[in-house]
Amino acid sequence: MPCNGKDDVISGNYTSMKLVFNIAIVGRPNVGKSRLFNRLARKRISIVHDTPGVTRDIITYEIDKNVILMDTGGLGLSGKGSIDEITRAVDDQVLFAISSADLIFFVVDDVMPMDYNIADILRKSGGDVILIANKIDTVDKSYYFLENFKKLGLGEPVIASAEHGIGEDTIRALITIKTKKFVEQQRSDEDSKDPIKIAFVGRPNVGKSSTINAILNEERVIVSDVSGTTRESIAVTIPKLQNSLTGRGFEILDTAGLHPQNRISTSLDYFSSLRTREGMINCDVIFIIVDATSGITKLDKKIANEVIDAGKGVIILVNKWDIAQESFKRQEIDGYKNIKDFQEKFADAVQRELKNLPGVEVIFFSAKNKYGLGNLLSMAEKLFSKMYKKIGTGQLNHVLHSAIDKHPSTAKNGKIFRMYYAVQTGNVPFIFKLFCNNESLIAESYKKFLLNVLRENFDLAGCSIKLEFVEKERRYADAENFQK
Repeated sequence: MPCNGKDDVISGNYTSMKLVFNIAIVGRPNVGKSRLFNRLARKRISIVHDTPGVTRDIITYEIDKNVILMDTGGLGLSGKGSIDEITRAVDDQVLFAISSADLIFFVVDDVMPMDYNIADILRKSGGDVILIANKIDTVDKSYYFLENFKKLGLGEPVIASAEHGIGEDTIRALITIKTKKFVEQQRSDEDSKDPIKIAFVGRPNVGKSSTINAILNEERVIVSDVSGTTRESIAVTIPKLQNSLTGRGFEILDTAGLHPQNRISTSLDYFSSLRTREGMINCDVIFIIVDATSGITKLDKKIANEVIDAGKGVIILVNKWDIAQESFKRQEIDGYKNIKDFQEKFADAVQRELKNLPGVEVIFFSAKNKYGLGNLLSMAEKLFSKMYKKIGTGQLNHVLHSAIDKHPSTAKNGKIFRMYYAVQTGNVPFIFKLFCNNESLIAESYKKFLLNVLRENFDLAGCSIKLEFVEKERRYADAENFQK
C-alpha cells in the first residue's frame, strides 16, 4: 500500500506502538474523507474527486509529533465500473486501519443504510469513535440532519464542512484532548511498568547460575559443578539501568538445566524441566547459554527449537570463552589467523548449527572471570524495545514486493506464488499476514527467504517472526468475520 506525505511515519522511522497516536478517517465513498484529511494536514496530499473510490490505499501523514492521520478508501464501494476484488481489498485495508487506530473519525454527509453497517462495525471494534457530519454549510442544514445522525448511535456529531473549514477548530481541539489523554495514560503506564523478564536457559552445567551471580556481582544463586544443582526456577529482581530505554527494571530467571525428554528419569527432573519451560513462556527475552569448550550439542539444538516455539526475543551467550582463548594461546587450536578470526569463525559455526535462530546475536563471555558481561542487560532491553516495534504497512509492502520482484519463487505446476499485500498483525512473536494467491505454491526455503528479508530490512534480529498466509478465497471470509 503506497503512502504519501513528507513526514510519513512509515517511510522507515519505526517506533514503538505505544509512542504513536493513530487516527483513522473512515466512511462510505464520497463523503469528504480526503478533504478532511487534507484540511487537517494543512496541505493537499490525498486526491479529492467527486468520483467514488478514488482513494483506494491507506494514506498517512504526521499532523503533529507522533500523531498520525490515516485517510482510507470508502467502505462498501459499489457502482458502475467498480471491480469486486478491488472493492474487497479496499474494505480489508479500511478494517485494518480501524483495528490499528487509537481514534476513529467516522465521516457522514447524510445517513444511508451503509452508514448503519459501518457504525455497527465501529462499535464492535471497541475503538474510540467521533462522528463527523460533513458538508454541513448552514445552520438550517445542520438542524435538518441532526436527528438522523443521532440514529447511528454514536453520540452527538461534530458539525463540519471540510471544504469550507467549518468545524475544523472543534476537530483539532478534540485531537488535542484525546492525544493529551493518551500521553497521560502512557505516563501512568510508564510508572507502573512490569520488569523485563529474562530467562537464562541451557543444558545442565553450562554456567547459568554463575552468569547470574556475575551480573549481580554477588552469590545469589547456588553454583556447583554437580549437574542439576538448580532444581527450581529462581527469580531475582534488578532496578532499571541509569540510561534506561524503557524505564523498566529486570527480573532474571535462573532455570534448571533442560534434559532430553528420553532422559528424564525422576519426577523431580520432570517438574524441574516443566518449570523451566513455563519460565520460557512467561518471560520476554531468553538468553541461551552454550559451552565454548564443548561447542553446540544436539541438546543445544533441541533447546533452541523450544525457544523458537516460545516466540520470545533471543540472544545466544557463549560461556567459558576464557578457556577457549587459553587453549588458542597454547596453540592447542590451529587453523585460524588470530584470536579474532577464531572468535568470528566460532560465531559463524554457532549460527550455522543453530540455523533456526538466524541473525541472533552471539555474545562471548566468561562467568568465572566476569568477562563480556557488562552490556547484557542493556542488550536485553534493546531487544525488548524492538520486539514491540510497529512496522508501517506501506514500507512493509514496498520491501516485500521489491524482494519478491527481484527473487520470485520457483513455479509449481506452471503457477507462481504471488503476494498481493501484507500487514503486521502482532508482536512477540511478530506476526505478518500475507494476502496471496495460493500458499501451497511457496516452498519452505522461500518462506525462510522472506523471513530473512524481514529481519534484515527491519532490524528484527533476535525477534521471533511468524508468517500467516491468507489465500485469495479466504481473505474475504476474514473481512466478513471481522464485521461479525
